[in-house]
This record gives sequence, C-alpha cells and structure tokens, in this order.
Amino acid sequence: MISQFAALAMAAQGPELPRMPPIQRPPQITYLDRSGAVIGVRGGRYAPPVDVARLPKHVPGAIVAIEDRRFYEHTGFDARGMASAVVGGLTGGRMRGASTITQQTARLLFLTQERSLERKAIELVYAVELENTYSKAQILGMYMSRAYYGAGAYGYEAASQRYFNKPAAKLSIKEAAMLAGVLKSPTNYDPIAQYDRCLERANLVLNAMADNGVITAAQRHKAKGQKPKVWKTAATAPSQYFVDWVDGEVRRMVPKLTRDLVVETTLDQPMEQAAGEAAKAVVAGHKAQAADQAAIVAIDGQGRVRALVGGIDHTTAPYNRAVSARRQAGSAWKPFVYLTALEQGRTPDTPVVDEPVTINGWSPSNYDEGSFLGPITLEYALAKSVNTVAARLADEVGRPNVAATARRVGIQSTVNIDPAMALGTTLVSPLEMTQAYAAFSNGGNRVQAYGIERIRSGGTVIYQKRPPQPVPAVANPALSELNQMLRTVMVAGTGARAAVPGYDLAGKTGTTSDYKDAWFCGYTGGFASCAWMGRDDARPMGRISGATAPAEMWRMFMGQALRRVPAQAIPAGPPPLVAAPLVEVATQVEPEVAEEPPTD
Repeated sequence: MISQFAALAMAAQGPELPRMPPIQRPPQITYLDRSGAVIGVRGGRYAPPVDVARLPKHVPGAIVAIEDRRFYEHTGFDARGMASAVVGGLTGGRMRGASTITQQTARLLFLTQERSLERKAIELVYAVELENTYSKAQILGMYMSRAYYGAGAYGYEAASQRYFNKPAAKLSIKEAAMLAGVLKSPTNYDPIAQYDRCLERANLVLNAMADNGVITAAQRHKAKGQKPKVWKTAATAPSQYFVDWVDGEVRRMVPKLTRDLVVETTLDQPMEQAAGEAAKAVVAGHKAQAADQAAIVAIDGQGRVRALVGGIDHTTAPYNRAVSARRQAGSAWKPFVYLTALEQGRTPDTPVVDEPVTINGWSPSNYDEGSFLGPITLEYALAKSVNTVAARLADEVGRPNVAATARRVGIQSTVNIDPAMALGTTLVSPLEMTQAYAAFSNGGNRVQAYGIERIRSGGTVIYQKRPPQPVPAVANPALSELNQMLRTVMVAGTGARAAVPGYDLAGKTGTTSDYKDAWFCGYTGGFASCAWMGRDDARPMGRISGATAPAEMWRMFMGQALRRVPAQAIPAGPPPLVAAPLVEVATQVEPEVAEEPPTD
C-alpha cells in the first residue's frame, strides 16, 4: 500500500519525494493573572506542542482511542484505512477518512484542507517523515496543540480553558472525552450550542477508551452519568480588555517578538470576573433607559491594576472604554476643586451659599434646576453635589490651580480651565480617574497605574517591575478633610446607593450634560475603583445619573472585590507640617464655554 502512495506522490511531484518542510510557529505571549492562571494569549495562533507526559493518561488516551486507536503501532499510516481512502479517491474522485493522527498532524503543519489524491499522497510522505524524525509523544503533542476545537480555540489547552475554565491537566475523564469528540466536527459537537450531541459523542469516546484499555469499565460507567459544566462565555472574557491594554505595553517593551514570552500581571481574575458581571448586569437592567456600555477599573494603593473592564462584551465590542475613551467626568471631578480649596485654608465647615451665580457670562444651574439651598457648608455642598458652589469655589481658588491639583494626583489628559471645568467638562478616561482617586485611598501618594509585574522567556526574566516608590501628592489637613467630606457623600449624599456595609468608604457621583455620561468613583483604604456608564455614540441616556446605575454597579462590584483585599480604614495621610508639592502643568484654555453638565 505504501508503494502505491509513494508512486502517486512521485507521479505528482517528479522523480524525488517531497522533503518535509521545517516546522514553523510564530511566537506567542501568554498572560497570567496575579495567581498564575492564564487569562489570555496573543501572537501566533498555535501554542507550543503539548507535553503529553505532564497530562493524566486519560487526556491523550481519549484522543488516541477515538481518532487513531493503532497510533502507537503504525509508522505514520493505517494500511486498512488507507485502502478505503484509495478506493474512494480512485472511484469517486474524493478522499474519505482514515487519516492517522500523524497524517492529520502533517496536514496541520504543512498542508491545506484540500481533498485530492495528490494532497493525500504528499500527506502520507510527510507523515512517514514525521514518524522517522519525532517520537510518538512529540507527534501527539504537536497535533494536540494545533487541532481546532471550535469557539476560537486552537489547541487542547485553549479548548480546556475555553469550555471548562481549567487547565488540561485537571480535566475529568468525561471532559477529556467531550473534547476528543469535538475533533470530528467542532460545529456539530459544539459543547455550548450542541451540548446533548456533544455528550452523546463523548459516550462513544468513552466506549473507545474502555476498549483501548485507557479506562476501566467502572470508570466508563461513572463518566457516562456525568454532565460537566460548560462555560457559555469564557470565564476570562472580561479580562481581554486588560490583556489588550498590557499587550500594547509589552509590544513597546519588546518590539521584535522572536520567542515565546510569559507575562505575569497584576490582574485579580476573580475580581475581574466580578467587574465584568456587574457591568453586564447593570447595563442589561437599564436597557430601557438607553444604557449601552460600561467600564470598571480598580487600582490598589501601589498602582497595581486589579480589574479593568472596558465594555460589556469584548467579542462584539472590543474597543477599550476603560483606557481609550475620553469622556466628561461630571461631578466626579469636584473632589479636585474642593481639595484645592481645602489646601488654601478652607475647611469642611466653611460657610457658603447656594444661590444663582454668573461667571464670565456663564450661569450654572443645579441638578434640580431652579432650586437653591441658601446658606450651607462646604461639606454639605459636596455631599449634595451643588453646582453653583463648586463653580464659584473653582473661580475663587483659581481654575489653573484646580487643574494643577488634578494633574498632581493622577489626571494625565489635558485639563481645560474655562468656568465649566469645575463641573467636570474635562475629557478623561476611567483609568486615569481611578488612578487619581487612588491617591486619596493610600494616604496621599500619587500612583502610576500599571499591569505588568514580570516578563520572562523560558527561565530568563527579561523585565521585572521595581517596587513603586511613594510620591507625596496630598498633605494634611486637606487630605483628611477631603476624606471626611467624601465619606459624607456616601452616608448622607448622592452616593448613598453605592454604600457597602461594614467598610470605610468614600466616593463621588458624576453625571454629565443630557445624561451622556454617568460615573461613580470611590475608595477604601488602599483600594480605589471607578464605574462609568454611557453610549459609544455619545447620545444621551434616559436620566441615568451617577447616583443610580453607576452607584449600583460600583456597589455590586465592590461587594465582591472587597472580600479579596485586606479590610482597612482610609489612612489619614502625612502630618499637617508636610506640604504638598506644587506641580507645574500644561493647561489648555478652551475658546468657548463648554456645555454645562447637570451634575449630581
């Protein structure tokens, strides 16, 4: 039989049989969360060959049993199966089945899916050369790393993570049988869309495994009664926004990718999943109000990004709103105004008046238009998010000074200094807003948000993040006074809906003009997060304010996230004698007054 195929190959290719080409595989970058779990892969489609020896025997055994039960006996082809394929090819013009794992590996490595006698002959030659060059374990490992399992999963490890949210080394017998069954047709035996058919196919695989001596009859009986959980949406789906962000950083740090890299990140995967679920659930719950998208960012007191979700579905909407979107912050910006005033000597008890005010021809109104509270304190004005007081305060302390304060604590975007800037008309990203609030959470030190701890290739570390050094940005008494005022926001102000009982929390709501953007930014000791909602087309939502859906989303996320961080009070910060450094900043004067946000 082999002589017939060799003759066919020579007839197609000339007097010399084709030599096996070199095996090529573009490098990959594998991203790990802070606990070492895989959260994403970028780069080439295929992972390195699977190390079969590191897997429980039922994992490779399931594939061999159903795909090529005589794999360990043949030298690259199955004579009985090849006879059937030849008959089909010569009589009907189409090749039918009977490819060994080695032949399938040759096809995946070097050939196309074309069905022809010529291609089948070359496939056979390459299969024989693979057998002469590599061990059975190596060939099986190459096959398992390149086969397609549906749902965008190329390779066994990717399929295991996608469908079962676990590494291949931890698959049960039934799960291994399900994945082996998918190989026949990823569409017809899709574990998600065709779950029952997948289970039926898995039972055939279990029979083959028992017949091949991979498992016992008792193991087969037990496995047939199991119905493993299949993740309809990958558990790591929300993390792809974070992976996209750090992947851009890695590409700048390592511009020429010539070898596989492993990147250890700061991401807390359970926390990220909680953020993704909160964003998706709250947007879905407010669809009637034209809610469209959401973003959540969480940063610890050292600047480590613990969660970063840039949208509700990375597959259909991969644009990263947490990093790339620049939106008006509304009243979530006001802490920078009040901090500037506190640093100039005002206190939470300083009396102010909520009354009509006009600044350079601009007259701001409050959230409840036409309503004014009269004499109040600064603390009460911030708690109730009074626009007239914030606008007048920014004018009194100097809008360039407010811009300098914002830049000092972590805002990186260009800050406008027109009168409406006090109400949050500057365009900012959720990432930089969270970075700024982190300075309030950690005792007054500015942080630089980062997501990469270490990059390694094999056993070589090519990058190691240095421990961040404290950069004082806010001093007392201003910091403690601002913390006090922002606590009041959550106890008796617009942020009451965001409160999580049992924790020391502070924060601020924000809503922009015509309800185009809604925010809640807040923090506890050493941990800050911001939640944003809006529409990609920047059209108004239906009266969604920061005090409603974003506060709800923030509470839903933080209720889970706070269980994963040490519970601690918001630190008081440095003693009063330490002066906050003055930072020169580049500001931009807008040629015309920006539209006023009806901030809450």
